[in-house]
Amino acid sequence: MVIQEEIEINAPLSVVWRTFSRMEDWDSWNTACRSCCILSGDEDLSAGTCFSFVIRPLAFPLKVRPRIVRCDPGREVVWEGGKWGINASHTWQFREKDGKVRLMSVEHFRGPMVWVGHLLQVPQRLHRLTLEFLHTLKSAAEACGDS
Repeated sequence: MVIQEEIEINAPLSVVWRTFSRMEDWDSWNTACRSCCILSGDEDLSAGTCFSFVIRPLAFPLKVRPRIVRCDPGREVVWEGGKWGINASHTWQFREKDGKVRLMSVEHFRGPMVWVGHLLQVPQRLHRLTLEFLHTLKSAAEACGDS
């Protein structure tokens, strides 16, 4: 299962990256992923950093604990994690052109329990959360870019 989405953000890359990479500030703008905190590793995004956040793809909250496996600041971040027989990889790619940023989100899900997720309409719910994340990041970065 793959969930892919992208958005154009009317702010410079430095602002978009700063907004995205300061996970300790996510609760101030991010309504899709709540209670984000660094569990181990650097305070900034870097390979090996483990963090957690809470999402609600169903009625109950789900705590996710991914580990960053690759980080090229301002260009790409990849994190991986798993829970309940589903393994996920999430890639974020940042591309700047003419003072704007095109941000692409690609999530790959695999494992023996992915089919159960389809039965519960999890792909549609995760897609909605991805869109919510992207739109709230856009709003936060554009608001910072205006100040």
